[in-house]
Amino acid sequence: MSKNKKRGEPIIGKSELKKCLGELFAKHPGLSYNYKQVAKQLEVKNMETKRLIVEMLEEMAEHGELIEEARGRYKSKAIGSYVTGIVDLTAKGAAYILSEECQEDIFVAFPNLKHALNGDKVKVLVYARSKSRRPEGEVVEILERKKNTFVGIIQRSENYAFLMPSGKQLPYDVFIPLSHLGGAKNGDKVVVQITEWPENQKNPVGTVIQVLGRPGNNDTEMNAIMAEYELPVAFPSKVLKAADRIKLELPEEEVARRRDFRDVVTFTIDPKDAKDFDDALSIRELEGGCYEVGVHIADVSYYVAQDSVLDKEAYLRATSVYLVDRTVPMLPEKLSNGVCSLRPNEEKLCFSAVFKLDGNAQVLDQWFGKTVILSNRRFTYEEAQVMIEGAEGDYRKEILQLNGLARKLREERFKSGAIDFDRVEVKFELDEQGKPLGVYFKQSKEANKLIEEFMLLANKKVAECVGKIKRGQKPKTFVYRIHDKPMDDKLEEFNNFVAKFGYGLKLTSRKSLTTSMNKLMQEVKNRPEQNMIETLAVRTMAKAVYSTVNIGHYGLAFDYYTHFTSPIRRYPDVMVHRLLQRYLDGGRSVNQEKYEEWCKHSSDMEQLAANAERASIKYKQVEFMSDKIGQDFEGTISGVSQWGFYVELDESKCEGLVSVNQLEDDYYEFDEKNYCIVGRHHGRKYQLGDKVRIKVAKANLIARQLDYELVCKEKESSLQLNRTVKNDKKGNKRKGSARSGKRK
Repeated sequence: MSKNKKRGEPIIGKSELKKCLGELFAKHPGLSYNYKQVAKQLEVKNMETKRLIVEMLEEMAEHGELIEEARGRYKSKAIGSYVTGIVDLTAKGAAYILSEECQEDIFVAFPNLKHALNGDKVKVLVYARSKSRRPEGEVVEILERKKNTFVGIIQRSENYAFLMPSGKQLPYDVFIPLSHLGGAKNGDKVVVQITEWPENQKNPVGTVIQVLGRPGNNDTEMNAIMAEYELPVAFPSKVLKAADRIKLELPEEEVARRRDFRDVVTFTIDPKDAKDFDDALSIRELEGGCYEVGVHIADVSYYVAQDSVLDKEAYLRATSVYLVDRTVPMLPEKLSNGVCSLRPNEEKLCFSAVFKLDGNAQVLDQWFGKTVILSNRRFTYEEAQVMIEGAEGDYRKEILQLNGLARKLREERFKSGAIDFDRVEVKFELDEQGKPLGVYFKQSKEANKLIEEFMLLANKKVAECVGKIKRGQKPKTFVYRIHDKPMDDKLEEFNNFVAKFGYGLKLTSRKSLTTSMNKLMQEVKNRPEQNMIETLAVRTMAKAVYSTVNIGHYGLAFDYYTHFTSPIRRYPDVMVHRLLQRYLDGGRSVNQEKYEEWCKHSSDMEQLAANAERASIKYKQVEFMSDKIGQDFEGTISGVSQWGFYVELDESKCEGLVSVNQLEDDYYEFDEKNYCIVGRHHGRKYQLGDKVRIKVAKANLIARQLDYELVCKEKESSLQLNRTVKNDKKGNKRKGSARSGKRK
């Protein structure tokens, strides 16, 4: 600071002084100062500024930025360290910062977020804390915005307009000048881009970049879900033009270079509504009771050259997105449903994995390379299933042969320690406008598992082909699908929970765990707790991702695994095709750092697509229940949080919230460890897996949220037998107020 100011004249403004004080205390977090020592440190001799220091010290202590250690002596509340992390907003507008630099998440109150939003990468100043308190801090810098476009509904007045955002992505309304409405009318659902956000202004300023339509319209809502997750829908014109230039006819010289499978019995088996057929199977009997099975995959990389316009768009999207009523493809339809799709009675170019199998489905020989095929027939899963169950039909012999081999492959896989997660899929019967008329459940049968086993075999063997190296050879960069082992504490917690149902896992070894997990999955089938236990079991597992660093696939019990079989809808499969051909041709290894970056992008986009798919299902569930307000249904508690419990209806799997505020008979506390809320005075407990009867109270389509009211608890669940609140307290279970606003 300057020493040349006149005596009696403040030499520094209030905001600048606060910044200097913050830097001083952050530099010396263990030291305490009175105002005279602060003035000395800052080289202040001016009395007006000294008085301002006293005022600022008191104010900063009042706001919790400093601690008044003794009368007139202050020390930093910060521990002097800064961490970088990702913002996870709660429903109430505060946030937790997820950082690899801290064992615990850091709580940041709403006023200290400095306009940081969900998913943003931020720098955080961490405060000092007592042992009993959670770590807290404040955002000091936004390093990277996760997104700057948001979906919501326009509210317009005579002189200005606001966007009312959907979801928890943005807890502020966005101010929109009338000149930036882009034709949007009052009440329209739109996409807005934030253009500026002054530090001293609560609300950001934005401009409308897309008008989606009127809320409640099916197309509007599906496009809104895509926009919410920043997933592209329409293809740019240059991409469509590039696709249109591709010819359906196969060049004779290209066919001549390939192994010819056109005379071998080949067919596809897919869902009845599928249009993009990216895999086909061929089979023929060999001498000695052996079989040649070909897994033929659409040769997308032949048509989509690396770094081309089509390739860049496919990389950007990374995956097709499957909403309830539509597919948003990774490749233009000319490719996905036409040129590349393995349609019956059309010659197609493929990249194939061909196996010689004995009668026990042991692989005796294998070959990978480019082929040309001619599919004889397109089967739906239902058509193949009826033949497996005994009906006559085209190529029944071949289907039964493949199914027999698939059964043996599956049996061997489970013997090796694979885990069998066979989840029920919720599907909707829709009318022409996309309105749900009914709900049904889709479960994997043998026809599905037939295809699954041969796809798994091809993926595994392709990964082994590149990943397994001889002694003295250098490993080559490759794209793997990896799945880490579950965390021990999560497994312990899950095991303790299912024990209350009378089930149990053996955690002594990997083999004992997977065997007991598969036994558990069989035991819970068709029981009320099935969906809840299956959901929790999946949550205990790590997420599968793409990486160039191979750690194996825990869930499948494979040391080497990749994705080779769906290049029409997954970009990693396109990368795998290119790398496999390169290495089969004797090519050198590619740059690992670049491919790892591409793997991370693909994993991130896969997660966004899954979120969008779940959002579309949730929207249809709310829409399906919207004409059932006031009706009673039976359900199972499927989730518990500090603000209430979620109930999944038995007949439709539609999930809604029973708010803790609706439970007026007691003050309920959240027992996080035991997945329940417990009444403080009467000890009544609502726990995961309990059967309840509810009434539909509200169906909010805009928020995609169902609210239920409790009618009655059907019966005490097995979780509650011989258990009391007293015993719970003796067990030192972690509890928090159900209305305390703890983390979502």
